Amino acid sequence: MARRALKLASLATAAAATTGFYLYGNKHLDPNDFGVVRVGRAFATTAVITFDYLTSLRSVSRGTEEYESVKSQVHLRSAERLRDLCCANRGTFIKVGQHLGALDYLLPEEYTRTLKVLHSQAPQSSRQEIEQVILEDLGKGIPKIYWELSTKRVLFMEFMEGGQVNDKAYMERNCINVNEISYNLGKMYSEMIFVNGFVHCDPHPGNVLVKKCPSTGKTHIILLDHGLYQVLSENFRLDYCRLWQALIKSDMKRVQKYSRRLGAGDLYPLFACMLTARSWESVNRGIDRLPVTKQEDVEIRTNAAMYLPQITKLLNSVPRQMLLLLKTNDLLRGIESALQTRASASSFLNMSRCCIRAVSTHQRSKSDSLYRKAQISISEALSLWQINLYELFLRLKGSQLGNWVIAFLSWMHHSS
Repeated sequence: MARRALKLASLATAAAATTGFYLYGNKHLDPNDFGVVRVGRAFATTAVITFDYLTSLRSVSRGTEEYESVKSQVHLRSAERLRDLCCANRGTFIKVGQHLGALDYLLPEEYTRTLKVLHSQAPQSSRQEIEQVILEDLGKGIPKIYWELSTKRVLFMEFMEGGQVNDKAYMERNCINVNEISYNLGKMYSEMIFVNGFVHCDPHPGNVLVKKCPSTGKTHIILLDHGLYQVLSENFRLDYCRLWQALIKSDMKRVQKYSRRLGAGDLYPLFACMLTARSWESVNRGIDRLPVTKQEDVEIRTNAAMYLPQITKLLNSVPRQMLLLLKTNDLLRGIESALQTRASASSFLNMSRCCIRAVSTHQRSKSDSLYRKAQISISEALSLWQINLYELFLRLKGSQLGNWVIAFLSWMHHSS
């Protein structure tokens, strides 16, 4: 029983730590914010719990009343440490703790009793903290609303200064990184579309401003004109998630399946090309593997004119939700074109993260088995961790340090 509890406790804290890697990978590398503090805290807690079990039960005879008493005390101490870890790290760690608190059939009673407090008394974030997270993670500005001047038909908000998101010259004058803006804009819309299902569908350059805060040096994206939002139905949002997962993995059977479910019918190859702005050949080979070439750009423009009747037919077949998303995609691509940034492997990784989170959340909501819910959560964390490792590999590959490591390994190979 002690070994089983130790294994489950280690699995619980390891799951929390793995989920932590996912959060860490969703931010720019900042050791003071997450990398050292939260992940380090999770592994330290795992080590302390493991050590407590190994040392406390070592000298006590198994099967005696003393053994059961000591074991219960260790369970309680470990559960309290795990609860404190979840409260300290907050965020997804709280979700992990809440799941563990519901596993009455799997974990010792001391664990479930202690962790159940997270179901109703989890640490709460203030509005100021929430706004700060939005600013730090997404760089999204939140205009102040003057409710006393607003009506049901008129929303009166503060005037926000900044340059239009397609004004590359403005960004260069103000030392704003265009790749960072493109990355964060894509990340922001992935959250809206795949996770929340509540999408600002009019991101033309006049509605998206950027500015650098003089006091902090951080760059903000300011979203204006909130009059055109689309609420995506759950079925539509999940089918759209799975379609993008299939496109990224070049799983053509699933591309066809979910394109048809979204109304494309036999025109699913054209639909896939319209969504990705890539040629059918690139869709088959993998849209995250090959960059867009000038030849492919010419091919896409030529085919757009050639297949205009089919495009019109397709647009008449898909639901209104899809029409607004296609419009949104086109506006975002127009911004990318103006900034001379194109969808990279990193942006597809962000989309993959959002799709995994959305599908996993849906699967948990449809399952009555607590064990199955725990399986889904751990599988989700591991999948996100794999994406983070791949993203880290891409960053190292493109860095000077990565070039040095590759050169050194090549030299070692030829010297042996």
